[in-house]
Amino acid sequence: MDLPHAEPALSLGFSSHTSVSDDSISLKIDSSYCDSSNSVPSVPLQLLQQKEEVIEIENGDGDGEGEDQSEDEKFSILGHPMCLKRSRDSLLCQNATKRVAVEPRLEARRAAVWGWGNQPLGVADPEINSIMEKEKQRQYKGIELIASENYVCRAVMEALGSHLTNKYSEGMPGARYYTGNQHIDQIELLCHERALAAFDLDSEKWGVNVQPYSCSSANFAVYTGLLLPKDRIMGLDSPSGGHLSHGYYTPNGKKVAAASIFFENLPYKVNPHTGYIDYDKLEEKALDFRPKILICGGSSYPREWDYARCRQIADKCGAVLMCDMAHISGLVAAKECTSPFKYCDIVTSTTHKSLRGPRGGIIFYRRGTKSRKQGLLLSHGDGSTHYDFEERINFAVFPSLQGGPHNNHIAALAIALKQVATPEYKAYMQQVKKNAQALASALSRRKCKLVTGGTDNHLLLWDLTALGLTGKNYEKVCEMCHITLNKSAIFGDNGAISPGGVRIGTPAMTTRGCLEADFETIAEFLFRAAQITSMVQREPGKLQKDFFKGLQNNKNIIELRNQVETFASQFAMPGFDI
Repeated sequence: MDLPHAEPALSLGFSSHTSVSDDSISLKIDSSYCDSSNSVPSVPLQLLQQKEEVIEIENGDGDGEGEDQSEDEKFSILGHPMCLKRSRDSLLCQNATKRVAVEPRLEARRAAVWGWGNQPLGVADPEINSIMEKEKQRQYKGIELIASENYVCRAVMEALGSHLTNKYSEGMPGARYYTGNQHIDQIELLCHERALAAFDLDSEKWGVNVQPYSCSSANFAVYTGLLLPKDRIMGLDSPSGGHLSHGYYTPNGKKVAAASIFFENLPYKVNPHTGYIDYDKLEEKALDFRPKILICGGSSYPREWDYARCRQIADKCGAVLMCDMAHISGLVAAKECTSPFKYCDIVTSTTHKSLRGPRGGIIFYRRGTKSRKQGLLLSHGDGSTHYDFEERINFAVFPSLQGGPHNNHIAALAIALKQVATPEYKAYMQQVKKNAQALASALSRRKCKLVTGGTDNHLLLWDLTALGLTGKNYEKVCEMCHITLNKSAIFGDNGAISPGGVRIGTPAMTTRGCLEADFETIAEFLFRAAQITSMVQREPGKLQKDFFKGLQNNKNIIELRNQVETFASQFAMPGFDI
């Protein structure tokens, strides 16, 4: 029997057993319904024009094997019985004998999107990698004496460079804006526990926020949470050893710090003859000024603080007592200096100085029932018997001032705080103090003038005015000799534009393994740098550019630099191998 021609778009041809398939359908004539004497030539069956590339995936050899995995549906076309074979698996994953549509170059596109993220730094960005390697060598070959710098351990570095940086976690543990934070919550809560344990604090009486990006951010969060704009704060004057985040005006009245822009501040100062804080003058000013927050703590004060006296003054003027212990937090944790927690309502700190953690800030605040009568606290003075710092400070950190916390930093901080609670860390902080005292003694023997005559903590202030030097010039000479320290204002200066001294700290080189005898050597390097500075200043030319020009190719600087590099290279660098 002859079949009529089909439409051009549909040509039908049949043999005694013909099978044609698209993605999920095979079409054939059941041979039991055909007249075997009537031979029908095989003609291609074309249901639809192909519009994509296809890849044939064969299951079996196409001669009927595997039919037990198909379903037959019988029907008739032009009077001829037909059997439609439909793969059962095609409804789910289009397995068995079928054709699978594949977009051209799909794998290449996928690889292009994925490939950028798996390159090591040296391959992904050789330029940045090269600069980073130079910085590594600078750290290794130099003497680091900046009091606010330190070296972190390998574990802290690994956490900082981990996948935790991928996660967004706005909010507090258990109250996040985004989902998927169950493990992040565990890390942050563990960090809370370790922070309180490191400073031996009762969680019923103290709370902590570990999300601030820096101590300056932490301080401003306290102001934002507890004060109204133009409310008053009082902290140590910057030239006296205070910090800019406590408020600072230049001598001509320019407001430098945000704390001075948004709030009113009146600083207290050190006694110009002794270099110690004048607590009598502080009390007199505080009772006149009536600050809402009284701040103790500083960035370049080498002596102990009288927190008990500060508490008395705060209570007299109805102020919250806040301590910024950024520089001495390691000493506080190791119980190597007086603790502010016994007397203060709020304590802030950085996490990367003497704590040897990642760069960031932390806020401790009292919680629970008030343990003392403090008059009318803040503007709301409601006579409450419970502290309300927790809610106000946490809200100030987020959402008022910050976005999502840096989870990699919080994990790294938890690691550092675990180390802080060990006997080894206490021994480290004891050595930091011993080294600072050894350095102070060595400089004093060389007739160098130290502010207050020495130190009780990890840093000392060297008054260079007695040598006719400026901190800026001396700092530059030291840098060219691969010694890093920083110029610092001292009392008696007219401001911080041209400080008359330098601040020197011992934590970083103690971390590298330096002991008292090593700081004797460092003291000699520092004294020789002062001699070089003095000689260059005496050369012709009064302008600053003339001074810097005199440093170029200076043989004394080259000689001292070589000696410094030889000395520093004896000590290992924590966190990476050279």
